[in-house]
Amino acid sequence: MGALLQDGHGRTFEYLRLSLTDVCNFRCSYCLPNGYQKAPGGPANLSVDEIRRLVTGFARLGLWKVRLTGGEPTLRTEFLEIARNVASVPGVRRLALTTNGYRLAERADDYVNAGITALNVSVDSLDPQRFADITGHDRLAEILKGIDKAREAGIASIKLNAVLMRGVNDDELHGFIKFVQAHGLALRFIEVMRTNDNVPFFEQHHLSGIEIADRLAALGWQRLPRAAGAGPAIVYSQPGLPGEIGIIAPYSKDFCASCNRLRVSATGKLHLCLFSDHGLDLRPLLQSDAQEDDLVDRIMVLTGQKAPAHRLHQGHSGGTAHFASIGG
Repeated sequence: MGALLQDGHGRTFEYLRLSLTDVCNFRCSYCLPNGYQKAPGGPANLSVDEIRRLVTGFARLGLWKVRLTGGEPTLRTEFLEIARNVASVPGVRRLALTTNGYRLAERADDYVNAGITALNVSVDSLDPQRFADITGHDRLAEILKGIDKAREAGIASIKLNAVLMRGVNDDELHGFIKFVQAHGLALRFIEVMRTNDNVPFFEQHHLSGIEIADRLAALGWQRLPRAAGAGPAIVYSQPGLPGEIGIIAPYSKDFCASCNRLRVSATGKLHLCLFSDHGLDLRPLLQSDAQEDDLVDRIMVLTGQKAPAHRLHQGHSGGTAHFASIGG
């Protein structure tokens, strides 16, 4: 079934990013430099049944790719049960996970058995000390071992995510190139993005992804065609050699023109954009299977209201305090 969900600007949607929790056990300098701070009160995370109903509604509208995000999604005690439920929803053809790699080495087989077929792992540096400085954890070797275990377990699509930071890791391009080509992996460089909590960090460390794209082109890398259901990355490879590198550059021209994804927070708020001012509550329509038609109608109406583009160039990053809150 093709995508039935469209906004008012002709874009169709086939990709759902679903946050399972805003809790994270890392202290990444660009996101949660002081660690996770639990807010008092507030609603509970969606239950397993609420998640199943939510994904079923989106799948009825043609969304076939679901990515589980966080915070760190694997910290949910019901994580494997959630993954199995999502993978079993009719119409879902790809279940992806974005993780910091926590306990990946020991859990890779469980993830495959639960239906996960694609994996993105955050690796912001290949230097152990620098990795520890960025994340607050000296776990690079453990995470790289987890990536090897995930490949052995049969996860065919594995990508590394690296947030690109001027003066922090922008000197590692050649090291990352050697690594992805030696291991036949894919890497995604992600621009630092401004949020409400990181303005000084953004101003000091933002580096345009286009600069990295230009450096890749100068080294003979060539841009690849966009794959069906792909995320926002512009992807490059070096002809005849393994490995690929993608650039996620939200400050680039026309970044929003190819948007094909929607986000739902861990508490059931639909975010039409990563930088929207607020989420739109779907939870009241997730309380029984009998509400499915109403949920589908609501999703269609809200998606039709999606804005043509974010307002980052105007210095407006919406209501997002940090990306752990809605999955980045």
